[in-house]
Amino acid sequence: VGVYSANDGMAGGIITALKAAGVNPLPPVTGQDAELAGVQRIVAGEQFMSVYKPYAPEAEAAAKMAVALAKGGKPEGTTSTVDSPTTKGVPSVLIPVISLTKGNIKDTVVKDGVYTVDEICTDKYAAACAAIGLK
Repeated sequence: VGVYSANDGMAGGIITALKAAGVNPLPPVTGQDAELAGVQRIVAGEQFMSVYKPYAPEAEAAAKMAVALAKGGKPEGTTSTVDSPTTKGVPSVLIPVISLTKGNIKDTVVKDGVYTVDEICTDKYAAACAAIGLK
């Protein structure tokens, strides 16, 4: 019915395997990390979505916590706690993620400067980009 993949690289392999097995139409396949190849598969309609984690908020939160810890303090800016397999109540900052789809590529990875439209919309993807209003 669908495939929830751990990341875009695995999603690409899954899509290749499904095509090789003659699966048509492809079921929805998801990934994570908004890798360029994953974004291009989304544009082409092969991959349904990718989990996009904006880098700037992650980097800012990590830097604040690291500096505080390096100074011997407690992590700054934490907003919650999470449990790991070995430790309970780990101070954390949970950054909202975005479901990257055909409809929001321009407002996410392009707007955030992760990729340019030209990087995404190579000759191979030009028609698909035009069809979704990306180019």
